[in-house]
Amino acid sequence: MPEESFEQMIEATMKPIHNGEIVEGTVIQVKPEEIALNIGYKCDGIITRNEYSDNSNLDLTTVVKPGDQMQAIVTKINEAEGQVLLSYRRLEQEKGNEKLKEAYENHEVLTGKVVKVLNGGLSVAVDEAKVFVPASLISDTYVKDLNQYNGQEIKFVITEFNPRKRRIIGDRKQLLVTEKEAAQKEFFDKIHVGDVIEGTVKNVTDFGAFVDLGGVDGLLHISEMSWGHVDNPKKIFKINDKVKVFIKNINGKKIALSCKFDDTNPWNGAGEKYAIGTVVTGKVARMTEFGAFVELEPGIDALLHVSQISRDHVDKPSDVLSVGQEVSAKVVEIRPEEHKISLSIKALESDDNTSSDENTEE
Repeated sequence: MPEESFEQMIEATMKPIHNGEIVEGTVIQVKPEEIALNIGYKCDGIITRNEYSDNSNLDLTTVVKPGDQMQAIVTKINEAEGQVLLSYRRLEQEKGNEKLKEAYENHEVLTGKVVKVLNGGLSVAVDEAKVFVPASLISDTYVKDLNQYNGQEIKFVITEFNPRKRRIIGDRKQLLVTEKEAAQKEFFDKIHVGDVIEGTVKNVTDFGAFVDLGGVDGLLHISEMSWGHVDNPKKIFKINDKVKVFIKNINGKKIALSCKFDDTNPWNGAGEKYAIGTVVTGKVARMTEFGAFVELEPGIDALLHVSQISRDHVDKPSDVLSVGQEVSAKVVEIRPEEHKISLSIKALESDDNTSSDENTEE
């Protein structure tokens, strides 16, 4: 019986390896683009840069050193060249996929880094495994530019897991919706009508402004912006303005706001200030067929009826008055509780004529 060679004796003690097998070895040499492992086989294991990471610029000498222990998957056995090709990245992908599978089955929330912006969504890395988050599942609001997420860490849940078809789908939207609903419930549980709160103007329209109260929006209607008349909300507020408001009404999830605080109400004390017989001066704010409204001060408009504009007959207020014109008149009626004041220029003219007649008699 022929004696076995030393090499044959060594080879006989080695376990066979197969493609797809996970092996462990000791790093014996590291180059910027390649790692050599002693895997206890007659050929060394080789991990190229591409099989270590998807970073094509990575210097492998910065991540491992001789003597380190590593695991990898066998991808090709090339005994002719004395090499066994290994993949560290594929092993990490499999580990990552196992983590994703477990998270999918247990409905766990994962955190991953956005590594690439794709057409229609984001590629997110969990270890070396990749998850696709479609654009429709990134946020609970429309996102025009997905590049803002590139390089960011985001939280999501796995809603579809099929690695064979390369369909691993993540959903960030449902987390945001859940968080927002929880925040809204907490907010509505603690607020009450009459509460004073500071908010940030989120949007301004022709009929009012939407104010962010801290995750919940309230409407500040144009009629509640000031005690005075407001023609255009955009002249008063702009986006990101800070505004102090109070809650006027809560109807389900709708919140009505107001800036008309009682202590700033110009009608306070108006009964004495504009008592019947008082002569006042104001500017014509607007006109109708039946009369003109005269602003006595911001928040207090008085009606000058068409019949009280002059002792002479007047068909329409616009025939003798114009918006912005300053007029003097006498208060002939006041109902502070209804926020109503009636004026008369005719009464003032009568007083002037009476005074003239008295002076003539003297």
